[in-house]
Amino acid sequence: MTILKSIVVALALANIGYFLWMHDIAQSQSVSSAAGAPGQTLQLASEVPAPRAAVPAGVPDTGAATGATGPAGATPANTTTDNAVKAADVAKAADAANSATSSNAAPTVAQIPPAPPAGAKRCVTVGPFKEVSEAAHAASTLRGSGYDPRQRVVDGDVWAGVWVYLPLPAARPASDQLLAKLKAAGIDDSLVMPGPAEGSVISLGLFSEQKRAQARVAQVQALGLNPGIADRKRTGNLYWIDVDLKPADGALNPADLQGEAGHINRLEIKSCPAPVAAAAAPASAS
Repeated sequence: MTILKSIVVALALANIGYFLWMHDIAQSQSVSSAAGAPGQTLQLASEVPAPRAAVPAGVPDTGAATGATGPAGATPANTTTDNAVKAADVAKAADAANSATSSNAAPTVAQIPPAPPAGAKRCVTVGPFKEVSEAAHAASTLRGSGYDPRQRVVDGDVWAGVWVYLPLPAARPASDQLLAKLKAAGIDDSLVMPGPAEGSVISLGLFSEQKRAQARVAQVQALGLNPGIADRKRTGNLYWIDVDLKPADGALNPADLQGEAGHINRLEIKSCPAPVAAAAAPASAS
């Protein structure tokens, strides 16, 4: 019994010593951890400061870190809202910097065509003349005014004169009676021919002078008839006169280039046609 008691007491003392030894080691580790991280406390997720947004180049940094406190000892009531507002301010500042950079860029200058050199000439052409004699008269007039006219010949519709005519009655007897009435009144050149539109008409004459055309109209109206008037054209040669004008020269007056007094000329003045490109030089013989 004495031996058994001694064994029980020894085991009890061993357990007590082991407990005390383990308790001493745990305290030493706690003290070491506390010494390695001073001031570290538990924080809520909302209290963790958000990472600071990068400030774009050219935007002044105010030095206010995201989540920084205000006056000493004061903490913002809503740190998340302040962070969002500051981030929006940074974005606005970046946009303003970009706009300023764009506005300072050199503006695009519109391409302005160069002004014509001093003393440059401009070419105008006068016509069309249906007769060579008319073109020669206009060229002589221009030459007397100090110009150097040049004549051109082109193919086109030539104005032939003012045409006076009457509509042709549908019935053949009525047409014959109308022709007889016109000839009896002295209009011997009346005849049936194709009209300006579809159908035939009775031609009463083609006149190159406005005065003679109006006299024929009055003569036919005296018979109780109502004649029509139209310009008549034909295909043939047209004559144009090219003239070089200086910038200081005024516009030419077509009326000054008319031929006979009262003679009708449908003249116009416009820019000269572009010169025809010169033919390519033939290749030299090898």
